Amino acid sequence: MLFIPVDTKSDRNPELSKHMKNILLILTSWLLFVVPLHAQQPSANTVTARLEKNIPVLMQRDYIPGLTAAYIHHGKLVWIHHFGVANAATKMPVTDSTLFEAASLSKVVTAYAALKLVDAGLLNLDTPLNTYLGNNYDIGNDPRIHLITARRVLSHSAGFPNWRSKGDSLLPINFTPGERFSYSGEGFVYLAKVMEKITHLPYEKLIVQTVFGPLGMTHSSMVWEPAFQHLQAYRHDWLGNVSTLADYPQANAAASLRTTAKDYAAFLIAVLDGKGLKKATHEAMLTPQIKVDSVKQPQLAWGLGIGLEITPDARYCWHWGDQGDSKACFTANIDTRDAILYFTNSANGMSIASEMLELSIGGHQHEILAWLDYGKFDPAAADLVKAIKHDGATSALQTYQRQRTHVIGENQLNSMGYLLLRDKNITDAIAVFTQNTKDYPDSYNVWDSLAEAYMGQGNTTLAIQYYEKSLVLNPKNQNAVDKLKKLKKS
Repeated sequence: MLFIPVDTKSDRNPELSKHMKNILLILTSWLLFVVPLHAQQPSANTVTARLEKNIPVLMQRDYIPGLTAAYIHHGKLVWIHHFGVANAATKMPVTDSTLFEAASLSKVVTAYAALKLVDAGLLNLDTPLNTYLGNNYDIGNDPRIHLITARRVLSHSAGFPNWRSKGDSLLPINFTPGERFSYSGEGFVYLAKVMEKITHLPYEKLIVQTVFGPLGMTHSSMVWEPAFQHLQAYRHDWLGNVSTLADYPQANAAASLRTTAKDYAAFLIAVLDGKGLKKATHEAMLTPQIKVDSVKQPQLAWGLGIGLEITPDARYCWHWGDQGDSKACFTANIDTRDAILYFTNSANGMSIASEMLELSIGGHQHEILAWLDYGKFDPAAADLVKAIKHDGATSALQTYQRQRTHVIGENQLNSMGYLLLRDKNITDAIAVFTQNTKDYPDSYNVWDSLAEAYMGQGNTTLAIQYYEKSLVLNPKNQNAVDKLKKLKKS
């Protein structure tokens, strides 16, 4: 701020007083003109230069082997860049043709295709979906199925869980549709079945016809192809080690898209421009349909298939993708049509989200990241897991408690426990989850994880005890409800 000293005694000289007033008026006008210039979004060249400079640093800091990113400026794709390796073991580099998992960014593609069917008069946003399907899908006899529409599926207010419990044939409705927000992949799978029925096309072919073809997305697919074996980025755990190649074969409307930054950027530009959609449909897509959490995150809402953040000075649309050991994210300013998009082959991909936003489209402190609550990668966690593998969990955790300078984050410890579970080291996993309950006793999720580990060990008594503890802390924890039903039947 510019401080202008003023002699408060100058009114003793009328001419001096008048002169000072004129100077102040000129300076005030100059400040009003200059300050907004400094507040403007930096040039595209400035943004891309700092992205190229800082992304490798962030990747090294957070153990991210490979990343591909795109920057959109005023609705135009101005920058694509690739970093690191698609496979840390073979050192295969990330290139233009490397395919990344879009994960839940797939949902936005499904939503866009559904809205094109709305414009074609084949689908109504507010007609019960079972009317089109001719049956009750996997819901059974719950009469609330008649309240589930495309609008409620796309806005995550249909009442479904994210995913039904493994092995369950029935899909439960957990609350009255339209009552509140609850993120669900199951709803998109249901909607895709309806889209197949009304178009007489398999979902993956429908997406090619309505999205990939018209937008020139020639390096995108909803199904696994043999050629992907040498093109797709491998997943990596949060220590940077190769974990799996995601070669699941079936299309999933909520999660199975493989794509490149260039292809998805073309799609994101279409979403921002409303390309291929009627004006009213496009506006509805980017209009809040339901609040995510009116109390904790009042600025967050969901449109039709896409997350929204509405602030006093800007409107953003966004989505993230999480397949465990691969992560993706985009955020776009709806009004300026500036956007950042990136894909990683790492469990730590969301750890750099705040920096990616700051380096590109900027803005205020985004509530998006607070709601997602991934936290930051903690090098101390990497040191701890190495100690556990070398000395065992009991010894390593004792040393950690004695020497720690800070408490490792809840999510990081949880990831560590699941890493040990995946390695079939249940005893050490239980020790880590137990440490998490000591550090974060009020978190329902840490008790849920500990219960899962004991269930894997075959200790039904403790699994029930800790699932019940989790449910007390969060009565809406549907996973605990489902697991307790199964455990108490056995």
